Amino acid sequence: MLLELRNAALILLGIAAAGMGLKGFLLSSNFIDGGVTGISMLLAKVTPVSLSIWLPLVNLPFIALGFRQIGPAFAFRSSLAIAGLAVTLALVPFPDVTPDLVLTAVFGGFFIGAGIGLAMRGGAVLDGTEIAALLISKRNSVLKVGDVILAFNAVLFLVAMALLGVQAALYSILTYLAAARTLDFVIHGVEQYTAMTIVSSHSDAIREDITGTLHRGVTVYKGAGGLTNTEQEILYCVVTRLEIGRVKSIVRRLDPNAFIVSHALADVDGGVVKRTVLH
Repeated sequence: MLLELRNAALILLGIAAAGMGLKGFLLSSNFIDGGVTGISMLLAKVTPVSLSIWLPLVNLPFIALGFRQIGPAFAFRSSLAIAGLAVTLALVPFPDVTPDLVLTAVFGGFFIGAGIGLAMRGGAVLDGTEIAALLISKRNSVLKVGDVILAFNAVLFLVAMALLGVQAALYSILTYLAAARTLDFVIHGVEQYTAMTIVSSHSDAIREDITGTLHRGVTVYKGAGGLTNTEQEILYCVVTRLEIGRVKSIVRRLDPNAFIVSHALADVDGGVVKRTVLH
């Protein structure tokens, strides 16, 4: 029950933020966003039908896909979220914040990205693009989710150039980039996790320092050098991006010649990834 209340609160905040981005910034300046929202905005500009009608209509096939592939709870929450956004756009009188085109593109994208991200954290979507991209990438091992979304939006903005003009399309691309960065921040937050692999002859000392200083778990692999075939320990740990510099400082202090590989993680669950509270 508490989880559903939390989800509902996040979705409501997402609807309010996305509505602000659309009506408070983008619509009055003739800009669009990417994804299914962008298609709906483009259709609203070239037809007499309003955005509040196009938005649920264009998203409907993607919600149906989500129902079949992800589950009824997700589809139900997403349907309510998109319907709520449509009603908000139709009834709530948001102020037109600024006539400045750059501010409109950046902050319009910021509010839309925040809205979509909050809704996703509440277990729903306000834009069906991610559903389609996820399903396409599952069926095609070559295509990644990001590749599908990028190709989708490239075609959308080329069409926008033809219908809205080059300047409006370029500002719309800026809107999309701002929305994408904000969405990433809302979903992953400041504590986006990064995996670090460390190969060093001083692995014991490095492991003790990381676990003792940062209170992070470290996994030890047994490996061998490809050229020398010498056995050695390989350390693997997961830290936040704010802690990457501290881990590197520990490693370089103990072994300046250590080999370090870092890569961002899409999701982390379980294990010792939260800082230990010492009493």
